[in-house]
Amino acid sequence: MAPNVARRRALAKKGEANPDGSFPTDTRGRAVAAKGRATQAVKSGRMSGAEAKKIDARANRKLGKKK
Repeated sequence: MAPNVARRRALAKKGEANPDGSFPTDTRGRAVAAKGRATQAVKSGRMSGAEAKKIDARANRKLGKKK
C-alpha cells in the first residue's frame, strides 16, 4: 500500500466528512471546498441530498457555523 493511501485512511477518521476519505474538512479552505463539491455532486445526481447534508454539517462544525 502506498504511503499516501495509508495517510489518507488515517485522516478519514478525524478530518473527513465521508468515511471513504473524500471531502476533507481538516482546514477552513477544505471545509468550504467540501461544501461546494457536495452541492455540485447533488446537482449532477452523483450524491443524495442526505449525504450532502452530512458533509455540510461536518464542514459547518469546522467553520464554526451554527444552523
